[in-house]
Amino acid sequence: MKKRKVFIGGNWKMNLNHLEGKEFVEKLLQLIRNNEKKEIVIFPPFTTLFTVSEVIKNSKIKLGAQNVHWEDKGAFTGEISPQFLIALGCEYVIIGHSERRKYFLENDEMINKKIKKSLSTNLKPVFCVGENLEEREKGETLQVIENQLKKGLKDIKELNGMVIAYEPVWAIGTGINALPAQANEVHSFIREFISQNYGKKISENLRIIYGGSVNKDNIKDLLKEEEIDGALIGGVSIKLNEFAQIINLDL
Repeated sequence: MKKRKVFIGGNWKMNLNHLEGKEFVEKLLQLIRNNEKKEIVIFPPFTTLFTVSEVIKNSKIKLGAQNVHWEDKGAFTGEISPQFLIALGCEYVIIGHSERRKYFLENDEMINKKIKKSLSTNLKPVFCVGENLEEREKGETLQVIENQLKKGLKDIKELNGMVIAYEPVWAIGTGINALPAQANEVHSFIREFISQNYGKKISENLRIIYGGSVNKDNIKDLLKEEEIDGALIGGVSIKLNEFAQIINLDL
């Protein structure tokens, strides 16, 4: 049995408007069993958050957002305040996803500010780290991960419910996932980093999850690994039956 409660996150990315999202979640609630061994969190687009929050209000599913700004309010056109997310019932927020880094040029300094702000408002960051294919082939994976952790967590004293997601960039949306042993090696490295910087007790309680082409066929083997505490699931999280299968998986 897992030492830490398994985290299953569904990152919808830029999919499912508020009407589609409402229908999806209503059907999902009918398909899933109550499973105390898992924490289920879905991350809809901003325009879908309110509608979904109303549907899941008294259910076992929790709500998260895909991004957040580091200020509560101001002249930041197109951005979203952490206070707005909290008002909608969000408990988690994804920070540092490789798609934000790649397409919207988010750097480690911005990510660090977002994590600090989220923690100060009691939003729990799902902090994403991961190497690209070139970095893995050069044997630089652990160096890249350490650098992202150091910069992303700079001057942060408390982790307050944070989840760290290891997402190798070369595995996101490609259909290729890291082998369970490969992923577990990186997860072990992350846990040791947290232990050295925040203490063994915090490290032992911190959930480190895997993301990158996770599906119903590979998730069981991933979760068998000691240091893998769950998954951040992309494309499959909007495939109703397959996502429900993953949620209902016996551990």
